Amino acid sequence: MKKRPFIVSIAGVSGGGKTTVSKRLSEKLVNTKVIHFDTYDVEGPDDIFDWVSRGASYDEWNLDAIIKDLYVHTSNEWNYIILDYPFAYEHMKMGKWIDLAIFIDTPLDIALARRMLRDFRKSTCASMLKDMENYLTRGRTGYLEMLKTIKPGSDRVINGALSIEKIVAEIEVEIYRRNTF
Repeated sequence: MKKRPFIVSIAGVSGGGKTTVSKRLSEKLVNTKVIHFDTYDVEGPDDIFDWVSRGASYDEWNLDAIIKDLYVHTSNEWNYIILDYPFAYEHMKMGKWIDLAIFIDTPLDIALARRMLRDFRKSTCASMLKDMENYLTRGRTGYLEMLKTIKPGSDRVINGALSIEKIVAEIEVEIYRRNTF
């Protein structure tokens, strides 16, 4: 009987390197499927600031489509499934699937700079300034929530200021330490 794939969650703040690390890790591991949170139209709270002030219940996010795809992929012949996914174990339905939760602890200034470079390459200065204002008045609250909840609840925290190669190497060691076929 085939063993279920080993499922690794890669969490971190926006701009923290989740997608880059997930893609690079999938190139290193044999027979790997990556599921990217950002490719789904996930229903969740409209106002992150309000959501955090109400207690930040991660179960308010409807992840049923991701969970359905995860279920389908566990019946395939994958050795590993990597979840490029921000919540680690904190979402009750999703957390049950995860064998190893990694948190990439990227300093907030680096994450913000990466996000600005990624999201605003072709934007006006006014739209960038508006986003920065939103970050300072409301958005940063969501980042701090992740540092308070997701980071300590993860199995392994890795310094997000390291090179991608070093981050991936540390994750590989942790995977092989926890999972032997």
